[in-house]
Amino acid sequence: MTSSRPELSIVIPAFNEERRLARSLELIRAFIASRHIRAEVLVVDDGSTDDTAKVVERSQVHFPELQLVSNGRNRGKGFSVRHGMLTAKGEIGLFTDADLSAPIEEADKLLAVLREGAFDGAIGSRAINRGMIDVHQSLSRELAGQVYNGIVRCIAGLPFRDTQCGFKAFCLDKAREIFEQQRTHGFGFDPEILLLAQKKGLRIAEIPVHWAHDPASKVNVVLDSVRMLRDLIAIRWNDLLGRYSSPR
Repeated sequence: MTSSRPELSIVIPAFNEERRLARSLELIRAFIASRHIRAEVLVVDDGSTDDTAKVVERSQVHFPELQLVSNGRNRGKGFSVRHGMLTAKGEIGLFTDADLSAPIEEADKLLAVLREGAFDGAIGSRAINRGMIDVHQSLSRELAGQVYNGIVRCIAGLPFRDTQCGFKAFCLDKAREIFEQQRTHGFGFDPEILLLAQKKGLRIAEIPVHWAHDPASKVNVVLDSVRMLRDLIAIRWNDLLGRYSSPR
């Protein structure tokens, strides 16, 4: 008997994405159709004040795999990803940014690694092969990202060269616990879930992906860098206090 469980859940955190979301959803719909896979797509509306929800509802007319999940109010990207991944029913959960800075076709690389069975998670990386960056960020943004990743490696003890690429996939049966234990609600959540994965013994592959910076990015290089550094210190403190040892 064929399982009705989706093979893939795609989670898209969205805050005020009415201008970019419709095109991204159409690209994802075409990707799913071309790969002939059972999938669900969850847009997590993070308290948007624009027509993000209406864009999703209009797209649902011809996209039955699409679901709208609401946070009720603005809670942050990390909270949105956590909400979506814990709601997801697929064998594999992949989260991606609403602007598809990493083209959805790059998911083929992550899914292939997970389907081989040697890894429990696969994360997109811009740092392994910078020649695959099709549109670069400003020099200040790129330098800030490289410095932050160096700090992550020192403070959290993570081996990855790019923790912040918003394109990550996990085998959900094994990874659900890390999202249950995740505490960080803002942009600094990525090192936390990777640290939790490492502590739980999950095997994570870092995969080079094509990526293009979107000038409409909502990340503020100064304010969000400070917040992410604060989150990183909190993550390390939580780890030292043993707060990741038992389910929340």
